[in-house]
Amino acid sequence: MRILIACVLLGLPATQTSSQWVLEQSTLTYHVSHPLHQLDGVSHAARGKGVCRAGECEFLIAVSLRSFGSGDSNRDLHMLQVARGGLFPMVTVRTRLPEDASAAATIHADLEVQFAGQTVAYKGVPLQQTTQGDETRISGIIPATLTDFKIDPPSLLTIPVKNEIPVRVEMVWQRQK
Repeated sequence: MRILIACVLLGLPATQTSSQWVLEQSTLTYHVSHPLHQLDGVSHAARGKGVCRAGECEFLIAVSLRSFGSGDSNRDLHMLQVARGGLFPMVTVRTRLPEDASAAATIHADLEVQFAGQTVAYKGVPLQQTTQGDETRISGIIPATLTDFKIDPPSLLTIPVKNEIPVRVEMVWQRQK
């Protein structure tokens, strides 16, 4: 059943799958910087699937905007409003990698991120990986900015936050047998 779901999500025929991956654990952290304070919004609720066939792997990761928390419910509500969370409640990331990329300690991934109604491509994002058995840990930073997604920087006391909103990614993927 999981193979079929992953194939439907990724548009792949179910009969040609050579291996599949499931996102077992995740921590996604966005960082916002303002002259008066710094804040992080964290989610542990990302879900993901990967399907490898013919030497290429396709991965899809999705997370609800509502799952991010900064420790301040008013701030989190404002983030949802600024990010147009009512219209676009999910963030998705897609990537394709050669299947032999699993041998490298650092992979350079081309990511397609859908957020706030916009799709942005980030080329060559360095991601560190360590593999032990059927489990692979991935970590890195997506160099996102507010203007990438056509979001006007919110302000506090008429001073806008910095445009940069780097997203730290820590994931544990499990190869399915």
